[in-house]
Amino acid sequence: MVRHGVGGRTELTAAPLRAGLDWAAAALRAPVTGVTRLTGGLTSTMLALVDATGRRSVLRLMTEEPWRTHGPGLTAREADTLGVLADTPVPAPRSLALDADGDAAGVSAHLMTMLPGRPAASLDLAAVEVMAEMLATIHAVDPPEPFRHYQSWAPEVKWVVPDWTRHPDSWRRAFALLAEGPPTFEPTFLHRDHSHRNLLWRDGAVCGVVDWVETSSGPAWLDAAHAATNLAVGHHADLARAFLAAYRERAATPYQHHWLVLDAVGFLPPPGKPPLFGSPAELARLDDWLHHVIEHAER
Repeated sequence: MVRHGVGGRTELTAAPLRAGLDWAAAALRAPVTGVTRLTGGLTSTMLALVDATGRRSVLRLMTEEPWRTHGPGLTAREADTLGVLADTPVPAPRSLALDADGDAAGVSAHLMTMLPGRPAASLDLAAVEVMAEMLATIHAVDPPEPFRHYQSWAPEVKWVVPDWTRHPDSWRRAFALLAEGPPTFEPTFLHRDHSHRNLLWRDGAVCGVVDWVETSSGPAWLDAAHAATNLAVGHHADLARAFLAAYRERAATPYQHHWLVLDAVGFLPPPGKPPLFGSPAELARLDDWLHHVIEHAER
């Protein structure tokens, strides 16, 4: 596959990625002269490319299951989304080329422009205010045609009290709430994976929003909930609460507690599979966040 070299540079060591890079070079009409593996992606191999003209781009290769199986739809959706966002205030990449079926690249592939900025090394209250403002900007996008209906990441098969919890009753209450079904909502344009992990920053401002493969139409508060859960699990619950308060001030739709519960439960793995965030500290923060969400339910 790709082997890291000095300073984060990568060295191509296997044929599957060669096919993807050859396809990218053809699309760019220039040889690829530099390749760097981008870290943090769960669904794909993400490569930062430099070509012979000095241009920089990003190549998504859908190499990881189960996303690889669904790669054609995911990459095509991302390309469609970037087309919609091109004339909006949302700082998203531009789509350069798409091989959704992987006919040339070997796996579903999407080539995009590279945006400036870097993921945040740390977050504070000012940063989550900016995150909330960006989410409101995303939700104001009005695409010509609705994207697919959102998918729940908390199917009933996950409704099993985890053996590591300190709050088993809170999980049971969460499952009972979800069993009641979702409330009615006004469909909104969703990133669907809005989190600090998918934002690029420069000088305290968000200069890039990436990873649009899950773009959907659905409840705005589901996007807010997902950002909050990620903040609570990856950083601290205080940041998650501050983010929700900041977004609430900007939201175009009324607060709906159901989506916070749905998203937190969605972080549980299917039975027999390891958690997506598996460290003891992360599981403890997820456990405490779900407990907090249930204890502060607003009916």
